[in-house]
Amino acid sequence: MVYRILFRATAETLHTIAADSKHLGAEIGFFAVLHTWGSNLLHHPHLHCVVPGGGLSPDGARWISCKPGFFLPVRVLSRLFRRLFLEHLQNAFDSGKLQFFSTLESLRDPREFASYLAPVRKAEWVVYAKPPFAGPEQVLDYVGRYTHRVAISNNRLLDIEAGQVCFRYKDYRNQGRQKTMTLSAEEFIRRFLLHALPDGFQRIRYYGFLGNRYRQEKLARCRQLLGMPPAAESPEAPHDYQDRHEELIGASLRECPVCHRGRMFTVETFAAHRSPAIKDTS
Repeated sequence: MVYRILFRATAETLHTIAADSKHLGAEIGFFAVLHTWGSNLLHHPHLHCVVPGGGLSPDGARWISCKPGFFLPVRVLSRLFRRLFLEHLQNAFDSGKLQFFSTLESLRDPREFASYLAPVRKAEWVVYAKPPFAGPEQVLDYVGRYTHRVAISNNRLLDIEAGQVCFRYKDYRNQGRQKTMTLSAEEFIRRFLLHALPDGFQRIRYYGFLGNRYRQEKLARCRQLLGMPPAAESPEAPHDYQDRHEELIGASLRECPVCHRGRMFTVETFAAHRSPAIKDTS
């Protein structure tokens, strides 16, 4: 429920401010990717939004570009996002859609819930925006790394022994330096499972002229207004699962997981062993 609220408040904020004639005055399109973890596996839910630098005019007759190096005012975005997120959260609470367990059980009481939210209503919320310094391809590559990954990859695991798990992480509070962390197996599993999303939950969502319903029609109109050729058909995805894995994840299944220099290749494929059928003698 809270992840849905995060997507909804984000989409409403971007649409509202972009459509305001005091800012961009256009219908924008974007997609958002849910990312829930930090390098140390703690819970850090946030959305990465990729937004074209402009949008369609209200009548669809022209393309409106944002100012060079500037999209929308982040202070205005953060204030509206805070209000919408807290409104949707309160509505979910009032309709009984939020559940509280363990140390949060006290928040079932409306007064406790209101008291818990009071400080964040006054705090400054952070919305961060920046242009793609290395081009749009770099941005898509960066965001794409998260779409088919779990919270930690095997190559960050350094040791598992005596009920302890040691892994490598980046300390972003210390210039992104590589450090190691050792956790009990139970704590490691707890942190890992924080990032297991509910079955069927959509981690990537599309909005505006990138929304699924009108995407083809509106993208064609955007290209026309920008003087771009029609979109070329996407090349077929590689059929080999190893190629597909490397394209999506960025890590090769053909690389030796120990030395990271040698190459793995298939020597022999064994047929699956089948247990002999047991006759029903009842």
